[in-house]
Amino acid sequence: MKKFMSMLLSVVTLVSGLSVAACAQGETKPTAQVSIRDPFVLTYDGKYYMYGTGAANNGYGCYVSEDLENWSGPYTVFSADSDPDFDGIGDYWAPECHYYKGSFYLFATYRSKDTEFRGTGIFKADNPLGPFELISNGHVTPKYRDCIDGTLYVDEDGQPWIVYVNEWTTNDDGIGEMAASKLTEDLSQRVGVPKVLFAANNHVWTDEHVTDGPFLYKTKDGRLIMLWSNVSDKGYAVGIAWSDNNKVDGNWYHQPVALYQKGIYYEYNGGHAMLFEDLNGQLTMALHSPNGSTPERPTTAVFIPVKDTGDTVVIKSDFGFFKNILYFFRRFFLFIYYKFSHIITRIISL
Repeated sequence: MKKFMSMLLSVVTLVSGLSVAACAQGETKPTAQVSIRDPFVLTYDGKYYMYGTGAANNGYGCYVSEDLENWSGPYTVFSADSDPDFDGIGDYWAPECHYYKGSFYLFATYRSKDTEFRGTGIFKADNPLGPFELISNGHVTPKYRDCIDGTLYVDEDGQPWIVYVNEWTTNDDGIGEMAASKLTEDLSQRVGVPKVLFAANNHVWTDEHVTDGPFLYKTKDGRLIMLWSNVSDKGYAVGIAWSDNNKVDGNWYHQPVALYQKGIYYEYNGGHAMLFEDLNGQLTMALHSPNGSTPERPTTAVFIPVKDTGDTVVIKSDFGFFKNILYFFRRFFLFIYYKFSHIITRIISL
């Protein structure tokens, strides 16, 4: 009976979701009017699906676009009310949708009623608009600490990993950490003991306590990098870390300058970034900006073209003559940094 009721609720959710979608056809908003944090863009079947914090009440939502500018929605892809066994009670943060082995998987943060901690659960659906169903046994991350912003990475051997945040809120020293663990092939369970990859503080561009929004990317020359967010002297910002052996469980070092921050090139701060290819094949970074919403400038998604240099990714320059000169020297510095990275790693490790 319990299984039947769960199936019935899923059908009702699907029908109601389709009804909302049908009603919303033709109703669009430009990106600048879509209030969202932690945007994650899935490019699929000629469309963009943007998931993020604040896109749904009591669950997770998604906006849909064909041009990255005009968005229909939001559509609820998972509602906590649809599953009587779901123990989420809030903090529905940072949903990411990954296409993996023919299905769609939502990695998403929520607070558990049972443990009262935040963690990442894994949900599955046959459609990017859901309805998604929880396939992990509650949080797939460690259950008795705050573990947020889980993301999927599949390595060269086909092994799926979850990379996530050991949030500063439950660490004894108040310093956030980035951690990783292997997953089973069906993504429903964590395998083995998680490994801490690095802590938030004591990096050149930041010494704060936040480790937000990991996103892993393998460059065209095979270097494994991670976009992540912390706070610089300009506010919320995006940095890059890189693995010395191009594997998740390698030693991670940090690019000495932030990839994105408020300053010479950008008026507002921002963070929690990810990368995707647009429909024209342009590698693009999505992030939310500014980190603090105001009536004059609400927090929205921002899409920035980037370039894969082989060693890292850089923002494509289009800043005007004098700013481009400064940007050239920045690019040249990073070129030297990565070409001598084997020496740099030895110096850092001393």
